[in-house]
Amino acid sequence: MAELETPLALTDIVRTFGDGPTELHILNGANLTVAAGELVALVAPSGAGKSTLLQIAGLLERPNGGSVRIAGVEAGTLSDKDRTKLRRDEIGFVYQFHHLLGDFTARENVALPMRLAGTDPGTALQRADELLDHLGLAARRTHRPGELSGGERQRVAIARAVANKPRVLLADEPTGNLDQGTASSVRDAFLSLSRETGLAALVATHNETLAGEMDRTVTLKDGLIRPLTTPQSNVLID
Repeated sequence: MAELETPLALTDIVRTFGDGPTELHILNGANLTVAAGELVALVAPSGAGKSTLLQIAGLLERPNGGSVRIAGVEAGTLSDKDRTKLRRDEIGFVYQFHHLLGDFTARENVALPMRLAGTDPGTALQRADELLDHLGLAARRTHRPGELSGGERQRVAIARAVANKPRVLLADEPTGNLDQGTASSVRDAFLSLSRETGLAALVATHNETLAGEMDRTVTLKDGLIRPLTTPQSNVLID
C-alpha cells in the first residue's frame, strides 16, 4: 500500500551545476513527499530551484545525490529505457505553455500519450473525448490548437497530462501565461480534475490564488524544502 499512499517521494536531493570554484549548489538535500490525492504548491522566487526540482521529480534530470521514488519505484536504479516507461505511465506534466501539436485536433493531442503507451485508437479517442467533455470542451474536440483560445489550449494540455491515468502530476506555472479571467477557469479545471482523479500533484506557481487552494504550500530556501511560514506576498516574486 505504501507506493499507492505516497506516489512521489524525494529524499536528500542534491543538484549542483559547474565544477570547482564555479560550482553552483541548487538543491542541498531537499526532501518532499506528496500523498495520493494531495495537492502541494511550491512557491519561491525565480532562481531558487523550482524548475530544477520539478525536472528531477519528473525524471527528466538526474540529481547528483539522493533518491527519487515514483509510485514506490526507486528511479535511480533504472535504465534510461525503464525511466522513460515509468515517466510515461506514472507522471503527467502541465507546463506554462501548452506544447500541443499544431497539426493535431484537441482529441488527437489528448489521445497521443495513450497511443504511445499502446492503447488502441478507439479506446484512446473515447477517453480523450470524456476528458475534454469533463473540461467543458465537448464542442472544441475537433479543433486544432490554432483555433482554440489560450485557456482552451491549456485545458487540453491538462487533459493530455492525465490521459494515461498517472499517479503523479507535475505542473510548472500552469496559469502563468494567461490573463486573470482565463487563469481562473484553468485553475478551476486543474483543481477539479486533480482532486477527482486522486493524483499526487506538485505545482510550482507564483499565483497566490492557486497556491491558496492547495492542501499545503512549501518553499525552497538555501536548497532545502521548507513549509511556507512567511506571507505568500513576500515569496511569490517573479
